[in-house]
Amino acid sequence: MNGNYKWRKLFFLNDRGLKLAGLLHTGPVPGAIVIVCHGFTGSKEGGGKAIAMAEELGGRGYSTLLFDFSGCGESKGSFADISLTGHVNDVKCSVSCCHNLGFKTIIIVGRSFGGTAVLCHGGTDKRVAGVSCWSAPAEPFRLFSERLKDNDNPVSENGLVQLSGQGGTVLVKRDFFADLKNHNVTRCASSISPRPLLVVHGEEDDTVPPANAEKIYYAAGQPKSIRIIPGADHQFSGHYHQVWQAFFHWLAAHFPV
Repeated sequence: MNGNYKWRKLFFLNDRGLKLAGLLHTGPVPGAIVIVCHGFTGSKEGGGKAIAMAEELGGRGYSTLLFDFSGCGESKGSFADISLTGHVNDVKCSVSCCHNLGFKTIIIVGRSFGGTAVLCHGGTDKRVAGVSCWSAPAEPFRLFSERLKDNDNPVSENGLVQLSGQGGTVLVKRDFFADLKNHNVTRCASSISPRPLLVVHGEEDDTVPPANAEKIYYAAGQPKSIRIIPGADHQFSGHYHQVWQAFFHWLAAHFPV
């Protein structure tokens, strides 16, 4: 690890005035920065793996911003208010935060639902130099609706909908589903070109099937890359180093430092 890279905590506001919590790992001079966006019910630390990846990136000369989406982790807001539109807005505000800190090369990477958010934002924000999505749903409305159909008791006493996430059962508003219909993920992916896109997915992902990665990849323009990790599940259990290496190789090819 590069000894000149240090961690510091920071906070920034999203467009709704909610304070978002972040961890910035950077050196003395702003260069290229990777913004890491966690998955559904996740947090910025990623169980420690996001911290470790940021330190690996520091050793390669890249700064990193980890942040919690609103309603998650240490950020303000209620998880019940979660929406893809809200996530996309939070990604935009994280890009603004890094831009205001002096970073000129900004790469956004997201896992699972966070991956869908970076795809939806990446095509519209020319400050974003490159996009990478890991285990990202290409059709989130269909995916979450299927989860809802499998739920024997989908509505709680307070009118919220029950969903199963990595952290257990969570409650969201019914508006969550209506909002998903407003986003065409593959169309957004097609707007990222001519900036590079890297799609990574686990071959044995039974939460978000690998066909999602193929839809995103084939919708996108060049330059684009896809990596299907053999034997890997949705969390890349036991395979995350392969994901990192694919990501590091892509970074070095397109954003050398």
